[in-house]
Amino acid sequence: MLNVIAVLLQQDSGGNGMNGATMGLIVLDVALIILMVAAMWTVFKKAGEPGWAALIPIYNIMVLLKIAGKPMWWVILMLIPFVNIIVLIIAIVGLARNFGKGAGFALGLVFLAPIFYPILAWGDAQYQPQAA
Repeated sequence: MLNVIAVLLQQDSGGNGMNGATMGLIVLDVALIILMVAAMWTVFKKAGEPGWAALIPIYNIMVLLKIAGKPMWWVILMLIPFVNIIVLIIAIVGLARNFGKGAGFALGLVFLAPIFYPILAWGDAQYQPQAA
């Protein structure tokens, strides 16, 4: 990772490296990624699933659908452009519902994920799956 950043610093058009704002954005992006992975890991563990599943592409969507109480075949819908956005929003509403949260919290998970996923992960919400 550090080698990639070093190469990026040397490949600026002027040869002088990246400016401070660009480097700041890279650091912010990495921090947000770490925060979201940690939050999803904790949410998965609260729901009785393996936390490491948050790291595996496609499998993490399967686990999210399971926690949200949605059918597993929706993974196929997640591969269709534009349809995947609707399916993900419905799954996130199911996730919020299964943690005892309402539609407002689900909107927060959709639009302000770096704020609401940590609240869900480290707050007092308990996983209580709803019957379909």
